[in-house]
Amino acid sequence: MPAGIRAEVKVDADGTCPVVQASATADAPVYSVTRSVSPDAPDRVTVEFMLEADDPEADVELSKVFDYGDKKVYRFSRELGRGCPCEAVETFDTPVVDIRTRDGMLYLVFHAAGMAELQEVIGSLQERYPTVDVQRLLRSEHDRPDDNLVFLDRGDLTDRQREVLETAHRMGYFEHPRTANAGEVADELDISRSTFSEHLAAAQSKLLDAILDS
Repeated sequence: MPAGIRAEVKVDADGTCPVVQASATADAPVYSVTRSVSPDAPDRVTVEFMLEADDPEADVELSKVFDYGDKKVYRFSRELGRGCPCEAVETFDTPVVDIRTRDGMLYLVFHAAGMAELQEVIGSLQERYPTVDVQRLLRSEHDRPDDNLVFLDRGDLTDRQREVLETAHRMGYFEHPRTANAGEVADELDISRSTFSEHLAAAQSKLLDAILDS
């Protein structure tokens, strides 16, 4: 039976996350984010993060608590329920196990019990934030050995390759029998049939490399 799904999601926190704000003002990625809630103040959350910069800015008071030289650890505390993506995920009793930032975006990693729970979490995030993109999914199964687990990174595909795959799949190009041929999919994409074939072959090659080399 399925043991669960490990998901990495990219979220545009839309000004709601002080960690993203600090990363953006410092123009540097954030590493090693930890969050905690004290039993003495259950309505507040304390967050620490590591940043390769001095004196970043955010809409909360940041205090530097440790200096590694090139990297510094900052801490802030604020009320829960302020629209943080982490809190949105944890509403489903799904702890966030890893948090990073890059290019003004928040990257969250969590484990869902199954596809239904994953869809609920993603749907909730999409209702709250302007951009939500699933970056990676790793599915584990009890009855399969570890070498059957495949790690796919959608970021390996270009935007155009993903569009070609998504359109071809939606139109039934991969069904048997096909409900759309290459020419019809190419027309839908407003590209030539040869260009469609080139993008499709490149995308399929990347996916096969990921699967067969795992």
